[in-house]
Amino acid sequence: MSSVFTKIVNGEIPAYKIAENDRFFAFLDINPNAKGHTLVIPKKEVDKLFELEEEEYVELMKYSRKIAIALEKAIPCKRVGMSVIGLEVPHVHVHLIPLNQMGDINFQHKVNLEKEEFEAIAARIASHL
Repeated sequence: MSSVFTKIVNGEIPAYKIAENDRFFAFLDINPNAKGHTLVIPKKEVDKLFELEEEEYVELMKYSRKIAIALEKAIPCKRVGMSVIGLEVPHVHVHLIPLNQMGDINFQHKVNLEKEEFEAIAARIASHL
């Protein structure tokens, strides 16, 4: 069965898309730790980060860097943190989280956003690519 992220890539589930290319897809996390919390995924469904082929792993990190640079320009923060956990969805995903304090990376503290806020944030990040 396809993961929720594969369904997003295939357009079966809506997402607040920031960017995509032929191999990767970046979109806002709908249960964010902070405004601008972004997920970057390979379009190819692979369960674990270190199961990616080395080239694809390196390209995922390069793409994540590109998105993180745009994210930091779009969302006021001290830095962009990165986390790869992968327990919730069996599809490799990189969390890019705007940080102003250590607690911002804690996955137990979430922010609530309205649809319009998600749309505006996604557009603002995309405009810096």
